[in-house]
Amino acid sequence: MTAPAATVEEAVARVASGESRAALARTHLDALEAAGAALNAVARLERDAALARAAELDAAARDGRPSAGPLDGAPLAHKDLYARAGWRLEAGSSILAGNVASDTATACARLDTAGALDLGRLNTVEFALGAEGLNAHTGPVRNPWNPAHVTGGSSSGSAAAVAFGAVPAALGSDTGGSIRLPAAACGLIGLKPTAGLVGRSGVFPLSGSLDTVGPLTRTVRDAALMLNALACFDAGDPQSARRAPRDHLAGVEDGLRGLRIGVPRGYFFAPLAPAVEDAHEAALRLLEAEGAALVPVETPGIETANRLTMLIIAVEAAAQHAPWLAARAADYGPVTRRRLCAGLFQDAGAYLRALGRRASLLRAILSETFADIDLLYAPTWTIEIPTIAEAEAAAGGSSPMIEDLGHCSRPVNFLGLPAVTAPCGLTPNGLPAAFQLIGRPFAEPTLLRAARGFERARRFLEDHAPALRAGAV
Repeated sequence: MTAPAATVEEAVARVASGESRAALARTHLDALEAAGAALNAVARLERDAALARAAELDAAARDGRPSAGPLDGAPLAHKDLYARAGWRLEAGSSILAGNVASDTATACARLDTAGALDLGRLNTVEFALGAEGLNAHTGPVRNPWNPAHVTGGSSSGSAAAVAFGAVPAALGSDTGGSIRLPAAACGLIGLKPTAGLVGRSGVFPLSGSLDTVGPLTRTVRDAALMLNALACFDAGDPQSARRAPRDHLAGVEDGLRGLRIGVPRGYFFAPLAPAVEDAHEAALRLLEAEGAALVPVETPGIETANRLTMLIIAVEAAAQHAPWLAARAADYGPVTRRRLCAGLFQDAGAYLRALGRRASLLRAILSETFADIDLLYAPTWTIEIPTIAEAEAAAGGSSPMIEDLGHCSRPVNFLGLPAVTAPCGLTPNGLPAAFQLIGRPFAEPTLLRAARGFERARRFLEDHAPALRAGAV
């Protein structure tokens, strides 16, 4: 049996060299089954539909029709928030058990057009409301680096499946860090695009003001390829921006030399646990050695942005779920129910004022923090990746650990800025440490260039591998 493709680029190259899409899809469907058994990463496989689509593309190729697109044959699977007509969409819940989507999410349709294969849906935190990777209905998703530890959330299954090698890329969603946190916990690249760059129609919402669609991948080049396919205007998304198409691979190999990277030692570094400090100091040294200039900066209003993000999520999620909370409260997991109910009692005026602060806080960050820099550096996690037992105990009550998980990621969503997380080493417990680079609106090319420069120098994937991976369990 052939090995799974480690990257999107490898999958596309194998198909271009003559490997059948159906054979590659079968390999990855089997790997997803293994990821489901070992890590609880998989919600549902759509084997018949995926193989039928692969066979159609193979037949078209035999007939001499042009390649399906830049992702031709790439086998993917996505967070269980993404609709596909005729497929179940359950959002990690019992409330939506058996729910069948009538439409296909814009992001999935874009990947279809690019030639990718959709193999199924991956587990998520219930309704995407949580950063730990826990779920009272489906159980926790386990981290391939050490299955006693969490993946982070809420795109937990996406991170576990990609890190395991079951698929080379997966879609997640990011409202306060839900792409970046699990990507970081699993040693992956996680890209949160600028608000409005990628269409959100057909993605079950958590917080309409803050939700963002993006990929989790093993490499920066794959993230760029995925973004090339995903970026579009979406008439069904009120936040969608009209932008001229860009090739996000162009310039991605230009390296770090000449870039100015801001280092904000205050808010972002204050809660850093000693166990992760060494990895970040080493990452900063490597960025500088590769030619980036490190610039001390201040981040005015960033703590306010964090606090207001939590308020907006609480209010918008509660409003989304209010009818079900009234009629079916017992069908929610206890942690999700408690978090949603808390949002019902927030002050409407405070919520409206929070929305009104976004423009002024963004102006302050752009005019002061970004005045003399290209990108901003920040940790992704401030602590070592906890065990499932530790996370379950913390999630059961009010916990500084749980609140701190999104400390560095939430403000980025409030401001609508793009960010990419990349692994930078291992912490003493043997799990990945990671940093994020944050850019001005629509600065994805610069973000990806810098992340690729670091990736090329650090060689994290060449030096380290998860304990559990496809073909090794």
